[in-house]
Amino acid sequence: MGAVEGAGTAGTDAAGPGADVTGTPAPVGFIGLGTMGGPMAVNLARAGVPLLVWNRTPEKCAAAAAAGARVADSAHDVLARCRTVFLMLADETALDAVLRRGTPEFAATVKGRTLVHMGTTAPEFSAALEADVLAAGGSYVEAPVSGSRVPAQEGRLVAMLAGREEAVAAVRPLLAPMCHETFVCGPVPDALVMKLAVNLFLITTVTGLTEAFHFAVRHGLDRDRFLAVLDAGPMASAVSRMKAPKLRDREFSVQAAVADVLKNNALIAAAARSSGTASPLLDACHALFAEAVRLGHGDADMVAVLHAIEARTDASSKAEAVQQA
Repeated sequence: MGAVEGAGTAGTDAAGPGADVTGTPAPVGFIGLGTMGGPMAVNLARAGVPLLVWNRTPEKCAAAAAAGARVADSAHDVLARCRTVFLMLADETALDAVLRRGTPEFAATVKGRTLVHMGTTAPEFSAALEADVLAAGGSYVEAPVSGSRVPAQEGRLVAMLAGREEAVAAVRPLLAPMCHETFVCGPVPDALVMKLAVNLFLITTVTGLTEAFHFAVRHGLDRDRFLAVLDAGPMASAVSRMKAPKLRDREFSVQAAVADVLKNNALIAAAARSSGTASPLLDACHALFAEAVRLGHGDADMVAVLHAIEARTDASSKAEAVQQA
């Protein structure tokens, strides 16, 4: 990939990357290099973006460093040196801790900086965070992404953007190495609401695929033939082509973890309840993913929800055997 057009050369307002007093492009910050954030930061560095990264587990910065990023000593170091900072953090608690929200240091931490919130949190949390950042003199953009580890590695994520128009316009070019499509959704928190809607479809789709696979296996069907029929039909998709082979091979290396799916499921359910929206399929999925976590599969890929479905089948079979005895 070539350098991102305009990266590090935007004006010196809070919405742009800016430059230091010598004219050297100020680095862009990236905090949170987990399953998704790691490959996203690698793609930014490979595109020529001057990148400063930090992760709570330092060894997760190695791939980004090999791609040309510099590794900061702390999250505070990133926020002190960068005018635009991507935040790909696990949850609301982690965001508040990194930004020192709720402490006297918060205003100094975010003033004059553009914070790009790329993780998935409750929409109302994001709206409140934006209000606090703006009040402290910073800029704020929601940019949650749709996709899992493989699309993140390939720079094929889909970003949903929300925030003030000028801030969104300044951040959008920096997303090109990570995302093949970006959509402006309106004011905060509309990008996160959009992400939750997309995730509802993803969760119910993958759970349905997993149940269909289990049904086929229990009826003695050939697994490869099932995948071939599925792939030839109208339901085939990038998701089914990625997840069905994992089910066939019982290969549960993580692309999107069961525990993370359960967290997202809970966020969607809470948003549905707050708006009085029925979510019957989501609620069924929530129960299955909770069962998968209780069975010890929280760190496995989301198709490991298969274990919960199998456990229900086994329990039903045992109950039927007892009744017939």
